[in-house]
Amino acid sequence: MTQRISIVMNTWNEEHNLPWSLGSVHSWADEIVVVDMHSTDRTREVAEQYGAKVYLHEWLGYSEPARAFAIEKAQGDFVLLLDADEMIPAPLSRALRALANEGNYDIVKLARSNYMFGEKVEHSGWGPEQDRHFRFFRKGSLSTTAEIHKYMHPAEGARIHHMRADADHCIVHFNYDDVTQFIEKLNRYTTVEAQQAKAQGQQESGWSTMLKVLGELFNRYLKKGGYRDGWRGFYLSLLMAFYRIGTAAKLTELNAEMGSERARARYREIAEELLRGYSTTK
Repeated sequence: MTQRISIVMNTWNEEHNLPWSLGSVHSWADEIVVVDMHSTDRTREVAEQYGAKVYLHEWLGYSEPARAFAIEKAQGDFVLLLDADEMIPAPLSRALRALANEGNYDIVKLARSNYMFGEKVEHSGWGPEQDRHFRFFRKGSLSTTAEIHKYMHPAEGARIHHMRADADHCIVHFNYDDVTQFIEKLNRYTTVEAQQAKAQGQQESGWSTMLKVLGELFNRYLKKGGYRDGWRGFYLSLLMAFYRIGTAAKLTELNAEMGSERARARYREIAEELLRGYSTTK
């Protein structure tokens, strides 16, 4: 039986990427659903040019809540989650169509070929065999949450297929243009992750942070072969270690109830005390 396939995408200022991403799916997908987080460029207009149904969702700094909303809007039997900086090679599109029609699986875990800072990264945790995600699934076979990085949960008993990770069957991901873009996203995501950790009552200590940092470095650079990716692997490993530092520091700050507003209030008290010193010396 022929199954309908919906492409689901979340966007925020992606007009430059959409001709690539939507161009790789619009000819074979049965439906394209784009949930835009109030872009300020031509994202919505470009999406509509490719036949997408466009919906709006508030901008929260990360995509998980909007992605759950987008999945609800999809009408297809199967859903393919695609980011605006990703493309589907033609052989992969045919393989996904065949898997959907055969009906032997509910979820397909796809590998990604990641391009970072201008070139393909083969290791560091971003190699095709290392970077796999639940991206293609029968609607209803996955539940979603708003928890960052952990939002997809297979239903009990779901039949899962692991797609091979050769060049023809990987999602092509133009991940980060440069280090500045990486750090900007790191700053947003560590804030969200720290807020979610605080809501769950988590605590962070200096020792636990140190262990997480050392573990991240060992895992990325040595265990997952970051050293084989040259300078990209070296700095990506360090940046991901700093991700652990940033999250821990922000969580500690939240638990201490010492945010920017309280800090500015304290500075104001100190400044006013110093200024009073001038009035007493006249």
